[in-house]
Amino acid sequence: MRNLKTCAWLLIATLLLAACGPSYGGSTYKGGQARTAHTVQWGTIEQINDATIEDQQSGLGMLGGAVVGGVLGNMVGGGKGRTLATLGGAVGGAAAGYAGEKALNNKRALEITVRLENGQVMSIVQEPDEVFTVGDRVRVLQGSDGSARVRH
Repeated sequence: MRNLKTCAWLLIATLLLAACGPSYGGSTYKGGQARTAHTVQWGTIEQINDATIEDQQSGLGMLGGAVVGGVLGNMVGGGKGRTLATLGGAVGGAAAGYAGEKALNNKRALEITVRLENGQVMSIVQEPDEVFTVGDRVRVLQGSDGSARVRH
C-alpha cells in the first residue's frame, strides 16, 4: 500500500511538472523581449475565432506513467503473470501519462484577425487575457523576433 501511495504522488508530481508551460497571452513577454522596442500599428478587429495552442510535450508524463504503471503491475500476480502485468502496467501507464500531459499542455487561445490602418490584414493567435470583440480598435505590437500580440 505504501508503494501505491508513493507511485501516485510520483505520477501527480510528474504531470504537474509537465504542465509547467509558457504563457501566450498578449500581456506576457519573454525575458529577452523586455526593454526592447516593438513596432506599434493600429487596426480594427475583423474576426475572432477560437483556437488551441498545443505545446510540445516533454515526455515526463509518459515516463512517469510508465514507471507508476510498471510498479503497480508488478504488485499483481507471480511468475510469468507478474512479468506480463508489469509490462502491461508500464505500457498502459505510459499511454495514460502521455494523454494526461497532452491534455495539460493544450491551451485555449483566440485567433484574432486585424485590419491595420495601412490596409494589411494580420492574424495573431494568443491566449485570451483581454476581452476582444469584432470592431474593437486595437494595437498590434510586433517584436524584432517576429512575435506579435494584440492589445487594447
